[in-house]
Amino acid sequence: MATVDKRQTHLRENPFDLARRQLHKVAETFGIEDALISVLQECKKSIEVSIPTQMDDGTVHTFTGYRVTHNVARGPSKGGIRYHGDVTLDEVKALAMAMTWKCALMGLPFGGAKGGVACDPKRMSPGELERMTRRYTSEIVNEIGPEKDIPAPDVGTTPAVMAWIFDTYSMNQGHSVLGVVTGKPLAIGGSLGREEATGRGCVFCLQEALKRTDLSVEGARVAVQGFGNVGAVFARFVAELGATVVAVTDSAGGIFNAKGVDVAAALAHKRAGGSLAELKGGDRITNDELVLVDCDVLAPCALEQVITEANADDVRARIVVEGANAPTTPAADEILQENGVLILPDVLANAGGVVVSYFEWVQGLQEYFWKEAEVNQRLNEIVARAFAETWELHETRGVPMRMAAYGLGVQRVAEAATTRGLYP
Repeated sequence: MATVDKRQTHLRENPFDLARRQLHKVAETFGIEDALISVLQECKKSIEVSIPTQMDDGTVHTFTGYRVTHNVARGPSKGGIRYHGDVTLDEVKALAMAMTWKCALMGLPFGGAKGGVACDPKRMSPGELERMTRRYTSEIVNEIGPEKDIPAPDVGTTPAVMAWIFDTYSMNQGHSVLGVVTGKPLAIGGSLGREEATGRGCVFCLQEALKRTDLSVEGARVAVQGFGNVGAVFARFVAELGATVVAVTDSAGGIFNAKGVDVAAALAHKRAGGSLAELKGGDRITNDELVLVDCDVLAPCALEQVITEANADDVRARIVVEGANAPTTPAADEILQENGVLILPDVLANAGGVVVSYFEWVQGLQEYFWKEAEVNQRLNEIVARAFAETWELHETRGVPMRMAAYGLGVQRVAEAATTRGLYP
């Protein structure tokens, strides 16, 4: 039996420390009591589990998994499950905290949670992924549930993974529980529009921002880092709206073309199992180089901490749309603000996924499902409302968009915690 070694993380700074510092900045700006912050800066529950899994060659590897609930003042916790080689407990804690603020900002009756397994899903067969997922689900089966904690997809996980979680949990309960997980395939209670929801929400958020600037989507030069579920959908939709996608990358790099990348060809190439670095029709670039591309809109849609103090001053985009969670470090944030870059923060820009996950959860509980047009319209309404509230606070208080978005989210959670009180 072998334990899979954890490789060196891509994270340059401890993400949970950064999340806590962000919370304290919000508290200072909006006058939130220290007693409340002492509660909100901690996670309600964190578990680490061992996941022994039989591999296709007959060996057994033991993976490490996590599930964290940050806060449940506004309702059951909600958050994705990440499969990535760099997953750590502190990363999962930070992501769970961000989910709390995101749900509150969007007006959803959820608290924040997150999960993860330290593995490389790209190097695992479907059978290995299924066995690992089912064992992971069995290890956390008492922690999740439709009225307790509802997982969803994240980096490295797919509707198939959600199906295995749903089935494993349901078999333990003795009946199908549609609301235990979201992001499921349509055949077993998924929602129309869920797979595209995060990328579509990023587009809705960008459109709201452009209404308040001198830019328009048509003709805007867009660079997209990350070509998974979020980045690929975002690139496709903005291209359909008339934007010129000048650069795209996946984990192995990608291409740049000032006249525009053929997004349809890139999507077809990825579906066929290819890497964007192999794509014809542009110059090869790395992920680090993409961040510095001359463009109007930069959309980091991959992992955390890709815009840092080291490269922020060289970012040439006018707008940053954070399709990923925490792609900008606090130090980089300040540099971008000083340079006049408009940042659409993660808790606002990429919240489309959790909004439609909420819709899926509601549909599953009711066992009544909506048309895709209805899903998309309701998503647009919620994103537009949250953007308008954030923009108003941004202008009236003279604070950056990130501070405004986090301020709204934290204050709503603080109000719920105060209203409920402490028990006992």
